[in-house]
Amino acid sequence: MLSIALAGKPNAGKSTFYKAATMADVDVGNYPFTTIDPNRGVTYVRTDCPCLEREERCGNDDCHDGKRYVAVELLDVAGLVPGAHEGRGLGNQFLDALTNADVIVNVVDASGGTNEEGEPVEVGTYDPVEEVDFIEEEMDQWLAGIITRNWESVERKSRSPDFDLDDTLTELLTGFGATEHEVAASLRDLEYPDSPMAWTDEDRERLARDIRARTKPIILVANKADIAPAENIERLRETGKPVIPATADGELALRKAVEAGVVDYDPGDPDFEITGDLSGAQQKGLEQIRDVMAEYGGTGVQEALDTAVYDLLDHLTAFPVQNESKWTDGTGNVLPDAFLLPRGSTPKDLAFAVHSDIGEGYIHAVNAKSSRRISDDYELDEGDVIKIVSSAK
Repeated sequence: MLSIALAGKPNAGKSTFYKAATMADVDVGNYPFTTIDPNRGVTYVRTDCPCLEREERCGNDDCHDGKRYVAVELLDVAGLVPGAHEGRGLGNQFLDALTNADVIVNVVDASGGTNEEGEPVEVGTYDPVEEVDFIEEEMDQWLAGIITRNWESVERKSRSPDFDLDDTLTELLTGFGATEHEVAASLRDLEYPDSPMAWTDEDRERLARDIRARTKPIILVANKADIAPAENIERLRETGKPVIPATADGELALRKAVEAGVVDYDPGDPDFEITGDLSGAQQKGLEQIRDVMAEYGGTGVQEALDTAVYDLLDHLTAFPVQNESKWTDGTGNVLPDAFLLPRGSTPKDLAFAVHSDIGEGYIHAVNAKSSRRISDDYELDEGDVIKIVSSAK
């Protein structure tokens, strides 16, 4: 399962975002380090279900009238303060928790209502642009420190006649989530001395920055957009980083209203419908959320998750079935499963995602939408429905 990590300074709204996205019971407080131990939960990215191309909806629990939700892991870790890579605050704990994440969502307090330490200040008095490169820099410096601390072993291995720098650095960096391919690509793009003994701190830092960018892309969530000065949102966008304005508080309020049966709303919708009786204060609160949604196309929480997976990670959703005409599994369930795969994946990659035995026994695949057999090197598209023919039972 893909893993999305929420990062940011304390009190930026990470735990509220996490609770809104997972509806898990976590502490949410207006003080630094509300989160001490990492929270792990399941949330969903949203895409169009292929059942929209048929006369009837599929009826899957994860499909809401053609809105298909696909599970991913969401990780909420302790807030980060300047100098975290040197151990300040809960820095090492925070950074260690990010090693297995596939993508980082940097939750920024766009209102400017908390300082760099996460302490409350008057809204608009702190510049949220200061947070844009904050997480990136701390992660880069942390990884550079790990590489530097382990460099003596790299130098020692370099004395062996069968020394291979790619293999040695891959072994060192796999703990950070880097693959052999990513390490090789990084070394191709960087200039560095042939001998590890000639590497400088600057060489190691360049490697750390490149590996982090490849393995942990970062998206910015301009949280608290409902109370943020408009110029703050614009200035965040002007940084050139991917920015999603959001109100995690608003999303959480809507989710709770849905649970109470007074609102009709699916995560990612641009609007909602009030279906139950509300007090005047509740009505006013929801209308304020509606105003923010009208301005930004939604609360931003679902958009941030979708952007992280489908845009930054460049993944797609594929739907394996056993019956290519009915789009069902062996027990008649329509479109029972959805898998997130990197763009460029083939039917055989999907087969391995379903089960290693299915992949090992792969024979061929059929595009269920066209009822045609497809080549083994066919690149899957978003929403493909695929029958996999395998010798495995």
